[in-house]
Amino acid sequence: MLLFLAAAVALSGQELHKFRDVALSPAGDTIAVVESAQASDTAIPEGHGVVVVRTAAGAPVRRLDPCPTCSYGAPAWSPDGHSLAFVVTNGAKGLAMLTVADGAAIRTVATVHGVAQTPRWSPDGRQLAVLAVAGATKATGAVEAGAPQVGEIGSNPDEQRIAVVAATGGELRMVSPADTYVYEYDWQPSGTGFVATAAKGNGDNNWWVAKLLAIDTAGTTRVIAAPAVEINAPRVSPDGRTVAFIGGLMSDFGSVGGDLYTVPLDGGTPVNRTPDMKATIRSLLWRGGEPLVTRLTGDHADIARVHLGTGRAAMTVLWSAAATPSAADGETAASANGATFATILEDYEHPAEIAVGTVAGAPLALTPVTHENAALVPTSRATSISWRNDDHAVQGWLLAPRTVVPGRKYPMVVIVHGGPSSASTPAYQWNGTTRQLLDHGYYVFLPNPRGSYGQGEAFTRANVRDFGGGDLRDILAGVDAVERQAPVDNHRLGIFGHSYGGFMTMWAVTHTTRFAGAVAGAGIANWISYYGQNGIDQWMIPFFGASAYDDPAVYVRASPLTTIHAARTPTLIYAAERDLECPPAQSVEFWHALKEVAVPTTLVIYAGEGHRLRQATSIHDREQRTLAWFDKYLR
Repeated sequence: MLLFLAAAVALSGQELHKFRDVALSPAGDTIAVVESAQASDTAIPEGHGVVVVRTAAGAPVRRLDPCPTCSYGAPAWSPDGHSLAFVVTNGAKGLAMLTVADGAAIRTVATVHGVAQTPRWSPDGRQLAVLAVAGATKATGAVEAGAPQVGEIGSNPDEQRIAVVAATGGELRMVSPADTYVYEYDWQPSGTGFVATAAKGNGDNNWWVAKLLAIDTAGTTRVIAAPAVEINAPRVSPDGRTVAFIGGLMSDFGSVGGDLYTVPLDGGTPVNRTPDMKATIRSLLWRGGEPLVTRLTGDHADIARVHLGTGRAAMTVLWSAAATPSAADGETAASANGATFATILEDYEHPAEIAVGTVAGAPLALTPVTHENAALVPTSRATSISWRNDDHAVQGWLLAPRTVVPGRKYPMVVIVHGGPSSASTPAYQWNGTTRQLLDHGYYVFLPNPRGSYGQGEAFTRANVRDFGGGDLRDILAGVDAVERQAPVDNHRLGIFGHSYGGFMTMWAVTHTTRFAGAVAGAGIANWISYYGQNGIDQWMIPFFGASAYDDPAVYVRASPLTTIHAARTPTLIYAAERDLECPPAQSVEFWHALKEVAVPTTLVIYAGEGHRLRQATSIHDREQRTLAWFDKYLR
């Protein structure tokens, strides 16, 4: 382990070496990654991370730490591989600094009073672009704590714009329009402009109606396409003629999944190049003349090379495993010629390490090149569970405690993922609620019901206008499948979820008495009132078909409050004070209703927090309360 991590002391006596934002140099010979350490107790914050430069064989070359009180992110190599750009964020001062390392020499290229992210070098390496929010009122993204709702509401939303600066340094120059929030972008090969996904107005709310734009460095903007799907990861072909992107039904920015679309850079109607694919594309690069994608295919992730041709695209799968990859720009990083790959790999039984592989006329073998976590043992035994319900093949993950006594029955907690357009994928359970449940002798079941990624767009769309219907039936059928092959006590079942999983928990306890205890985090109790309370109402239209004011019946039908008299399950509820996505008023409504029908319940609202809890004290309190609740009603 690197010396800079030695100072972190864990109460448990063990640490997890964490890797984030891995980037691979154009030649494929050097890696940059943000590294830190974390104790297994979430009451201890993650240690300060630094940027570490490693060889492709994993050997550390240097560490870059220009501001020990700052955080780092999004490393990006220059086209010649000699320089590394990354963002340095000084949260205490409200500054974001675009920083470049030339070997061991580090210099600040530009400073933003606000927020900056996603630096990208121009094709000739003479300029750097970055997404910048000058004078930001909050961190970017709807999962972050919202700005206080005081004064004239909605009058001055944050603007995230493409900004450009000379690689030698200087003043940032905003090139995208001031009234347009840019989510993602890519340089055009000519270096004269960008392609971007962007929308007018509030950035938290309008990603679901973003358009694909061409923006030149003088600021001239034109619409390339306005697809009827959510769009992500715009990438321009090396010849500058075609734009590829991921398009699909997505419920959250950052939770990417869909098909591969292409459209001429000059504009036109996007074409789905992977129709009826029984998999979900999660990230996209364009390297070596052909696009490269990562996909979720059932319980496996894979890396595939896309052969576009005309019409339906063909794919060559280079690598596939029951593991989860991650990188700085999607799920994998690739060299300029598309032959070498680097990613951070983990699964339920193995902690993350950096893995590297090269395609040389054979399938890609991603081999771990770091061994920082080799001393850590598995925290569970994982099994992929498959079952059928209605006309669907469904998959999920069952995690068992490491020690199981033959003949004994065990309690089990079902954890429903958020989204709903998302999936539970293999991840080492170092800390958090799942780890605590496993350590206390619980089985944990992570189903991927209809509405999830992994089986294609038809499966992802299968819960449209049916929230809580088929997906709850899928989950209950999955519990049956688990009980046929694992020593789970049907009388000691719990259910837990956050966000859409929180809604599903509220829905489950008002539609079945199968669960003996429940924990609903950031849930939705009343879709009609939610429509007017949340800060991201645009996400709802593709799932409900119309607004709550135009078709209220479908919203009422999916609201747990309408069936509250069927509730019997003791339910712990938690929410965050400044949650834009699932405002705490929804949890207050459900708590009030459970009290009125005499169901045991407790409500906790975390001060100053957003949809994703960030403060270690809040996370620790939630985990302790969750474990105590299930211990009370399941053990």
